[in-house]
Amino acid sequence: MSQFARSPITAVLGPTNTGKTHLAVERMCGHASGMIGFPLRLLAREVYDRVVRIKGVQNVALVTGEEKIVPPKAKWFLCTAESMPISGGVFAAAGNKDAREFAFVGLDEAQLGADPERGHVFTDRLLRARGFAETMILGSDSLKPMLRALVPEAEIIGRPRFSTLSYAGAKKLSRLPRRSAIVAFSAEEVYAVAEALRRLRGGAAVVMGALSPRTRNAQVEMFQAGEVDYLVATDAIGMGLNMDVHHVAFASLTKFDGRRQRRLTVAEMAQIAGRAGRHQKDGTFGALNEEGPNAFTPEEVLNIEAHRVRPLENLYWREGEPDFSSVDDLIASLEARPDHEVLRAAPQATDLAVLKRLADEQWVRDRVRHPSHVARLWAACGVPDFRKLGVDPHARFVGRLFGHLSEANGHVPHQWFADEIQRLDNMGGDVETIAGRIAATRSWAYIAHRQDWLEDPFHWAERTRAIEEKLSDALHASLTQRFVDKRTTVLLRQIGADASNLPVTIGPEGEVSVEEHVLGSLDGFRFKVDPQARAGDKKMLLAAAEKRLAGELRKRGAALAGAEDSEFSLAAHAEPAEAPDGKAPSTRAARALFWGQTKVAALQPGPSLARPRVVLDRALDVLDPPARIAARERLEAWFQTQLLRHLPVFAKLDAASRDPQATGDLRALAGAVLAAGGLIPRRAAARLVDALDPEGRKKLRQLGVTIGTLDLFAPALLKPQAARWRRELMGLTDVPREGATVLPRGAPGADLPHGYRPLGAQAVRVDLVERIARAAHDSRSKDKGGRKPFAPDPALATSMGVKPETLARLMAQLGFRTAKVREGEPQRWIWQGLTPVAPTKPPPADNAFAILASLRHG
Repeated sequence: MSQFARSPITAVLGPTNTGKTHLAVERMCGHASGMIGFPLRLLAREVYDRVVRIKGVQNVALVTGEEKIVPPKAKWFLCTAESMPISGGVFAAAGNKDAREFAFVGLDEAQLGADPERGHVFTDRLLRARGFAETMILGSDSLKPMLRALVPEAEIIGRPRFSTLSYAGAKKLSRLPRRSAIVAFSAEEVYAVAEALRRLRGGAAVVMGALSPRTRNAQVEMFQAGEVDYLVATDAIGMGLNMDVHHVAFASLTKFDGRRQRRLTVAEMAQIAGRAGRHQKDGTFGALNEEGPNAFTPEEVLNIEAHRVRPLENLYWREGEPDFSSVDDLIASLEARPDHEVLRAAPQATDLAVLKRLADEQWVRDRVRHPSHVARLWAACGVPDFRKLGVDPHARFVGRLFGHLSEANGHVPHQWFADEIQRLDNMGGDVETIAGRIAATRSWAYIAHRQDWLEDPFHWAERTRAIEEKLSDALHASLTQRFVDKRTTVLLRQIGADASNLPVTIGPEGEVSVEEHVLGSLDGFRFKVDPQARAGDKKMLLAAAEKRLAGELRKRGAALAGAEDSEFSLAAHAEPAEAPDGKAPSTRAARALFWGQTKVAALQPGPSLARPRVVLDRALDVLDPPARIAARERLEAWFQTQLLRHLPVFAKLDAASRDPQATGDLRALAGAVLAAGGLIPRRAAARLVDALDPEGRKKLRQLGVTIGTLDLFAPALLKPQAARWRRELMGLTDVPREGATVLPRGAPGADLPHGYRPLGAQAVRVDLVERIARAAHDSRSKDKGGRKPFAPDPALATSMGVKPETLARLMAQLGFRTAKVREGEPQRWIWQGLTPVAPTKPPPADNAFAILASLRHG
């Protein structure tokens, strides 16, 4: 005890299983207050639960980015390193009301200061986080030279490992001993190993850093309770998570560190291997490969067994108390170089990259006129990219968030927050889908725990916590179902071949089960056999389900026929297309009708684009003929209602193309415009347009079609809602940026089928092309005869975002040529007329494919 009293700063160094964390917890609990920072939320939660048992739940706080449990009288805090409420610096400037002083402060795994991604956080805590009575730094022996250089006053104490760690050689998955943990370095690799263990050994628990504590604890409990004998994990288990592991096997020895794929360092290998053998139990480690890049070298084995690690030469650093005077001062301080020789400037982290992106936006700079505003911007940039979207998408999300935080009352709008988390309150999907929802929920939980960002932060913190818990339970169930063979066919084998005796039940999410054994799921009208069922049992399961599900399917058929309009939707998607021999596989656009999330029909070509055929999905073949007819008629009625609501121009054109009172030319032109989706190059329909008499032109305008200089188009179809329906109906899978008047070349939807005329480096919306055309003709008509050189006012094109070179291409297509001008004079144009279309036999008016071809290349 005296060795701690002699020095206010103590560094306890050593390999894994030396009791460092246990010692720090004991020391903290001996003080009137204390705080320990951990590298993982999972580890912080594990120690929090332990301290709660010692001090009582009302006295202990848990503080992580997305989870905060802070009782009013809390004295002992367990935190992630990033969330340690230390006094001063970014915490106080950003309005962190939890910033305080503690008698004891500890930092776990401090050697992570050498990590390129998070190292600067650990280095900052190493340098600045102090307890007024005692400070304890925990870490690997590799940290010793850094402590001597940066914290020379610290007393360094070594801790020996409680048990022996030895190399057991390489073993294949099928030969691994029980109570083994297999470590992989990507989610894909973790899943692949777990799948293999399910086939070979009946299953495995899965632990990854991205799991919520609830999911992680449920998975570990399976392993600890002996329900499974194997654990597959990422290197998250190397950070102090305590489990009864006897052997650690490395699936690979390389990892992607955020910048490159590299081999693990000996220190990283030792950290992970050290999870084997807890307390006095000896442990072993090895690899799955005996040779090659994923096998240990003799030197690595010796160093791991002897706990010899290379001393660190540098730690990453970033200013922990940045300058909030202005955005530029903030960026400059965060990019400042360290003034100590063992410190290296940290690589640009996501928060700084996001800050730089937003600093380029003028509206952001307009809103950060005061240091408190800059601090608020920096706090918003600190929202972690839990979803791993990348800098640009994450910056857009943070930009929207800061937009709300910097206007009105400075709070995130209730409706936006509610809508976003409502989308996440969905327990369906596979492992990856649910894990993605948990990651997204963590972002909103992080926001909810900012006291000054929401009007009712406590309510939303509870709401996000509840959703995360539900998703965590769903993820645990999904992981267990996918990676643990529950022998769902045991009951079938006991009963025998008479599957009709099975008591089949259907759960609220469509799961079909016999007692607790899942047979499969009813997805809409299609029964899917549990993928984990043995191949020999699948026919029996399918037969059992089909016999017992007839009544449920009849109910669903009746519900479909009587469904409200709001329950249906139309969506375009790509599906495989048959490829000629020797040709590469291709896809084609398909149009499907959905009832909720269930695909129930497809739209196939009919008499016209406004009258496609509704073809029921094959899954509805399980219904009897009257039910299928009722379902098809309901879908047809819904489609016609939506057509009149969103695309009335299509309905009018279809009626005009069949109107016996209309002239033949008008009927033909209406049909051609409809077949092309309400937009057709004028050159493609020149003969039909020229043949229209004045009355025919008037009627075409009454139908909603504009005869433009270059295109015939319906302006109403360019509005967002109509444009979306038009895309879905035509099977166009590209989606232009909503509201865009000009698109760059190659952008999604930058072509005529989507309503944009390609003009070199840009594509301009056709209605704006016509506005420019009319303005040009108005300018030239001011001169007598309209044949003199003139300079059009560029203001209109400029206001639309049309570049000069784009305007020049458009003027040429409109029938103008450039006139000679003196040097320094503005560009002038002379009208020479459109090039006449050579008389050719027009395609049939009802040939949609010919029209679409002209759209793509016109």
